[in-house]
Amino acid sequence: MSSADDTANEAGRRARAARRRQWSYGAYREGPDPLAPPFDIDAAIDRIGRDVMEGSSPRQAMRELLRQGMSGRSGLDELTRRLRERRRELQRDNRIDGTLQEVRELLDKALTAERQTLARQDSEDARFREMDLDTLPDNTGRAVRALQPYQWQSPEARAAYEEIQNLLGREMLDQRFAGMKEALQQATPQDAEDVRRMLDDLNKLLDAHAAAPDSPSVQAQFDQFMAEHGRFFPEQPESVDELVDLLAARSAAAQRMMQSLSPQQRAELAELSQQAFGDPRLAQSLAELDGRLQGLRPGEDWSGPGQGRQPRFRGDNPMGLGEATRAMEELGRIDELTDRLGQSYPGAELADIDPDELAAALGEDARVDLQALRDLERELQEQGVFERAPDGSLQLSPRALRRLGESALREVVDRIAGRRGERATRRSGAAGEPTGASRPWAFGDTEAWNVPRTLLNAQLRRAAGDDRPLDVADVEVVDTERRRQAAVALCVDTSWSMVQDGRWVPMKRTALALHHLISTRFRTDALQLVTFGRAASKVGLGELVELEGAWVQGTNLHHALLLAGEHLRRHPDAIPVVLVVTDGEPTAHLEPDGHPVFSYPPTELTLGLTIAELDRLTVRRAAVTFFVLGDDPGLAHLVDSLARRCGGRVVAPDLDGLGAEVVADYLRTRR
Repeated sequence: MSSADDTANEAGRRARAARRRQWSYGAYREGPDPLAPPFDIDAAIDRIGRDVMEGSSPRQAMRELLRQGMSGRSGLDELTRRLRERRRELQRDNRIDGTLQEVRELLDKALTAERQTLARQDSEDARFREMDLDTLPDNTGRAVRALQPYQWQSPEARAAYEEIQNLLGREMLDQRFAGMKEALQQATPQDAEDVRRMLDDLNKLLDAHAAAPDSPSVQAQFDQFMAEHGRFFPEQPESVDELVDLLAARSAAAQRMMQSLSPQQRAELAELSQQAFGDPRLAQSLAELDGRLQGLRPGEDWSGPGQGRQPRFRGDNPMGLGEATRAMEELGRIDELTDRLGQSYPGAELADIDPDELAAALGEDARVDLQALRDLERELQEQGVFERAPDGSLQLSPRALRRLGESALREVVDRIAGRRGERATRRSGAAGEPTGASRPWAFGDTEAWNVPRTLLNAQLRRAAGDDRPLDVADVEVVDTERRRQAAVALCVDTSWSMVQDGRWVPMKRTALALHHLISTRFRTDALQLVTFGRAASKVGLGELVELEGAWVQGTNLHHALLLAGEHLRRHPDAIPVVLVVTDGEPTAHLEPDGHPVFSYPPTELTLGLTIAELDRLTVRRAAVTFFVLGDDPGLAHLVDSLARRCGGRVVAPDLDGLGAEVVADYLRTRR
């Protein structure tokens, strides 16, 4: 091999090694986990459906799902809890009088050093100075102010006093301008003058903006201001409005921080503010700035909840004015985020929650949880779980109802299979016994394919010149015997006792399971849902699922059987089936004028009309089954009498077994 080949191979090896060194492995931190499992939409629909059946509106059920979260993701309630914990942590661990404490320590240091120096001087002037120091006010602010003209004898004391003035200047500026405390750590008189000039120019800019907010000259003035003083604004705002928003939020937080101090502490800080950088003009300029900002942004929270209700900081970690103001800003953001996470205001949406602010308060995992909730909400909307009712309200879509019915039926089948020792499976022949023939597939057919006939049709078509491997027109299904149609009336009690005793949701899930079974496996059967309280009415599945319990007395079985009879008469050739779910005696009947009448205990008229309607169903040879809930002996005796009269059956299931008993009875009657 030539030396050139050796050189090329060595270069290739080094290049591959360099590429390998560029690779690194670690935790994924760029957003949601790309390998996370997809949302379980069916589970979400089940939870929404459960809340709707318990009486919530679809919109409330959706909000409840977002509040609780799912699939290992925090919901809005958990994020709110973490925000409140962060709020308590801020107040529990910190206190906001750190600047006052630091000033007191520096003042004690200055006075101690000065007294030590004076004690070594043997002169009347030294004794007079000691007397001046002994008569200083107890108030720290007044003491610092009283010492302003004092001629210090100790260099150490003079340096400590000057540090008080510089500290106050830095802290007051740090309240309004981020990073100012560190930038002016070694402030010179020229630095202080630059700050005062910046404040003067800023106040002039705000005055011009207030007079003509949209004027091009104001924007030009802003550009000139940023060119000269931009180093004081690391956020680099791009317009006067952005600058005002930034400063107003901090200024309002500074005001709220002052309100959180005791009256004595506020008085001390007011005195000390006059000593910032040894010049009262800084305090005056900042006060003018606060006034202008409050006029430009009156909607900011400038005073907080009021005296006595301000947040109290009771920890051991002292914070300076700037740090305390930022803590108040964080508390304000936490309170706003808490309100938005609560979603309790009109028109609330997840889009109202700022993910950046949430991440700043709780960390990146909170941003991921919020995005997961947004994705879940969007997925449910795209899947068509809800639809608009004619009145504009939200209601569950047919797809959601089918999913709820499928879930309810699965529970029923599992219970029936467990009771009989069978597996839940689709048995052959469920759609009718095969006739030995086949027929072309039609939309809606669920019968098994006739595979040989389907493949033969495909080969014949290809022999004719069509190259497609398989077409829907090729498919043939196994023909089955036609089964006789059944007309089913499911009459469910909706009196208040059903709600009060926890039978509301089991009743609805029973209707869901039966409806889903008939609509998917016995599509030729005609099912009518009938609700009866003081009066009865025919309802659709969606109406029943979203039906809210109401405090209405009365169990109008008479009216329910009358509507069931109307349904059976519309299907004269079908097997008549009437299923009644109730927990109370008949206590209401329908007058000829259509007015329901309630009476407890039941009157002879109510019982007579109910029995007469039952007799009409008996004449039609309807298979009637009563499902009795509860342990009322009077109801049990009455229903037994009614069942014997019509040749029907009585079933007394527990709540968990209600659906299984109803479905099993329907299948038994059909057979």
